[in-house]
Amino acid sequence: MTIKPRHTTRLAYFTARSLALLLLLCAAVLTGCAAKQPTSGKVQVIASIEPLAWFVERIGGERVSVSVMVQAGGNPHTYEPTPQQMALFSRSNLFVKAGSGVEFELDWMDRLLALNRDIAVCNASAGVTLLPMGEANQAHEPVAGEPRHEHGHLDPHFWLSPANARPIASNVERSLVALDPAGKAYYAANRAALDRELQTLDGEIRGHLKGVKSRRFLVFHPAWGYFAHEYGLEQIAAEAEGKTLTPRQMERVIEQARSAGISVVFVSPQFSSAQADAIARDIDGRTVTVDPLSRNYAENLREATDAFVQGMQ
Repeated sequence: MTIKPRHTTRLAYFTARSLALLLLLCAAVLTGCAAKQPTSGKVQVIASIEPLAWFVERIGGERVSVSVMVQAGGNPHTYEPTPQQMALFSRSNLFVKAGSGVEFELDWMDRLLALNRDIAVCNASAGVTLLPMGEANQAHEPVAGEPRHEHGHLDPHFWLSPANARPIASNVERSLVALDPAGKAYYAANRAALDRELQTLDGEIRGHLKGVKSRRFLVFHPAWGYFAHEYGLEQIAAEAEGKTLTPRQMERVIEQARSAGISVVFVSPQFSSAQADAIARDIDGRTVTVDPLSRNYAENLREATDAFVQGMQ
């Protein structure tokens, strides 16, 4: 019996997957890439990430059918769509993208649009002021002999502020109306109702954070910068760009957490928590999960606020 090396089996898997995607691309080009209106009459929408799908569902209601590329638990830094998702994209009417530098979109946008040249694209971040990631949000500085990270790029996680959620809703409404003018009044009513809900959510979060004296929290992955900026908090991020921390960087994170009296490390479910768990052990603390990519947008922000309040006590 011959056992194939593990890396050989993995290589064969990716080769087969790449071939399948290539065949889909070729088929789309040869067929003209026209978006097809489904027999149900619903607008077929595909969103890049789960939170954006929530906005489409709330505004589109019964007039839309929504799918997601980076599904629950997927890491947008490394995610690759399945052949089934690529086929679905080729039949969709509208693609809702973050448009803020999410790596999945940067890596796949050209290939996705080649599948469906007639698809409409909604840039959810249109009208939003994107913030730089910034050195101030890092818990460590580069040390001699370690590679420098580029922190001048923009923070892509703009949706985690309710203030930015309102232009997202407007962008989605505008795109749906362009594809389905008959639903204009319906979409407008849904967007107005959602706008009121988002204002209420913002008020709830502000009220919950009002009495919190310590305003600093430690996250492993820097996803909550817009939330922190909106509510006068300071996000201290352990890592940048999804890269593993070096031992020296780990030491600096631990030192800063101890000096700030921090005992909670917030982690994202899309990333390994191994290093965050190690940091928590060294500061006699714990890790707490907050999800930047939850489908249930409003409830998720309420739960995250509760977690931050408890963690900053």
